[in-house]
Amino acid sequence: MNNSAPATANGNDNKKFKGGRSPCSPSRVLHLRQIPSDVTEAEVISLGLPFGKVTNLLMLKGKSQAFLEMASEEAAVTMVNYYTPVTPLLRSQPIYIQYSNHRELKTDNLPNQARAQAALQAVNAVQSGSLAITSALAAEGGLLPGQGSVLRIIVENLFYPVTLEVLYQIFSKFGPVLKIITFTKNNQFQTLLQYADPISAYYAKMALDGQNIYNACCTLRIDFSKLTSLKVKYNNDKSRDFTRLDLPSGDGQPAMDSTISAAFGTHGITFPPYAGASGFAPAMGFPHGAGLSVPAVPGALGSLAVTTSAASGRITIPGVTGVPGNCVLLVSNLNPEAITPHGLFILFGVYGDVHRVKIMFKKKENALVQMADANQAQLAISNLNGQRLYGRVLHTTLSKHQTVQLPREGQEDQGLTKDYSNSPLHRFKKPGSKNFHNIFPPSATLHLSNIPPSVSVDDLKNLFAGTGSTVKAFRFFQKDCKMALIQLGSVEEAVHALIELHNHDLGDNHHLRVSFSKSTI
Repeated sequence: MNNSAPATANGNDNKKFKGGRSPCSPSRVLHLRQIPSDVTEAEVISLGLPFGKVTNLLMLKGKSQAFLEMASEEAAVTMVNYYTPVTPLLRSQPIYIQYSNHRELKTDNLPNQARAQAALQAVNAVQSGSLAITSALAAEGGLLPGQGSVLRIIVENLFYPVTLEVLYQIFSKFGPVLKIITFTKNNQFQTLLQYADPISAYYAKMALDGQNIYNACCTLRIDFSKLTSLKVKYNNDKSRDFTRLDLPSGDGQPAMDSTISAAFGTHGITFPPYAGASGFAPAMGFPHGAGLSVPAVPGALGSLAVTTSAASGRITIPGVTGVPGNCVLLVSNLNPEAITPHGLFILFGVYGDVHRVKIMFKKKENALVQMADANQAQLAISNLNGQRLYGRVLHTTLSKHQTVQLPREGQEDQGLTKDYSNSPLHRFKKPGSKNFHNIFPPSATLHLSNIPPSVSVDDLKNLFAGTGSTVKAFRFFQKDCKMALIQLGSVEEAVHALIELHNHDLGDNHHLRVSFSKSTI
């Protein structure tokens, strides 16, 4: 399909290019496709924010397309490289990004640009810490913060206890949380929370101020604190410094156990680190109306879908509606024709040791997956929620169930419940295994290992082509011919291939090991 943008590029009005092909040469102008019709300008801009300044935007809503101009080509290249293996989502829809043939966007003479310019001014004012509230932004109803990255949070109507962990889950959605201090003052439960950067704090305040954590109670009131930084002395249930594992707990106990700190993403031990030097701001815009929708960001803590139901104005967070510390996942929107307990066991087994899997007998689109512990459950959520599997987008959250029940003797089950607790295929049985350091989000490039000398490049290419994959590139490791990288046509193809070929018997008593890779070929 040819499409032309009504923006002028280098004096050429109608430069056309094919939507299906990514133009080879990088440009600071990016072409975005398949944008949902209800997406705001600010949401589109927020896709580019973690990678640098966004200098212009052109929305073509009739075509479900947009053009985004970054301040530098380098920023655009970083953004395309980041989003190539992990497709970004807006309003739960995958967005496709490629370089435009345009070298710059000239939108001065185009109609309907006021909203885009207002959104750009708002974001740039926030990013530079400028307090100049432009009339355009004021007309949009936006307000700009001070420059701080510390928020003061008061929780009103405290009918249920709100823990440091719950706050971490909610606020991590908007960027890296460095420190949290909770305390009670004037009979009110209050929190000071420090982000890595002011833009994350701004997003969190815009999205969460006035929202309820639980139905009709625990209302968040959020302001910017005058403090520029927080000093945390102890890591315990009242305060935590996620950049310091070595702090004492304050009651004579040693420093916080590293497995506990891992659960909160300290140093990116468990959760994948945020992308981009500036920390990853999630793809979300300035909220409007009651229904705040924050699409999941693959690779970031994209799992905790902080959404509000318009009816109740309540934030629903899977990690909170489920049981804290729970290790059972609810996986929904599965393709009932293609999914098997074994497929879920292999895929979720990339992020932890799967003990049990149950596909629902009456509703095969849903399944329960029991992981070895709560850390692994969170890790699976943050990497697999929003991932495409057999043509559908997976939804992964914590379940309210504490355990997966095995069927009773004689109970009809059709083989939909499986116990894998003694499986030899667990990747994380050995404490300190190097597998803990090689956990990456789903990617089009797979890491292969345990390849016997008798197996050739063509053997492996044919093996993967046999799963319906397109093999784009392949290379053996120079120092170790037992290992290789293979690049397939898409992330979804790689997910399917991993499920089908992990532990595949290559002969000579060698079973192929398949993992997602952070590298590209």
